Amino acid sequence: MGIHVSEPGRPMGTRLPEVFRKRRVGTVEEPREIGRLRESNEEISDARFQQARQATARRAVAQYGQADDAEPEPERAYLPVGRISSSRLHSLSADSTLADALEEMEQHGVHHLVITADDLVGGLVDTRWILGWLHENRDRGPDESFQSIELPAFLTASPETDAHQLARLMLAHQLDAALVVEADGTPSGLITSTDYLRLYASLSQQEGEV
Repeated sequence: MGIHVSEPGRPMGTRLPEVFRKRRVGTVEEPREIGRLRESNEEISDARFQQARQATARRAVAQYGQADDAEPEPERAYLPVGRISSSRLHSLSADSTLADALEEMEQHGVHHLVITADDLVGGLVDTRWILGWLHENRDRGPDESFQSIELPAFLTASPETDAHQLARLMLAHQLDAALVVEADGTPSGLITSTDYLRLYASLSQQEGEV
């Protein structure tokens, strides 16, 4: 299984494209897709802000690609996502409210939750997205259930996916996490930007000790 994207949508049944829709993510050389995925059905109130955000993403992808290309292809280390992802997953059913989600994340000290519908993956949300939604929809409030909300796009990858390729796609789509999914569609872990920072900090420390 490769890397896939599920576009914004309500948690109706499953939104895992690998098993049910086979929608592959476009290459990172197509950064214009960022806006269409992240801002679907959202009103863009500041065009210059959106342009600046997309330009930042393009620069990040380019810089990551340059660093990755520093080593010849045959010598580039393969790093499976399963080696650095966390198996610590927390989930809530789609009939839960935003307030329930914030309370669940605070209780367990996490920032991401899998939203399920009929025991199937219906979406992936984080604290920042929930707070942003509440800010933009002040007339609805934290008692709104996920069933009535369009959830954001999210990435899925297999435990065998190359972590370097996934990092480039996370940068390209401005997503700070991806759901790790087994071949049968069962979520088995989560990889976040924090996992990458932890990895690179560990490698830098090892190089310093050498």
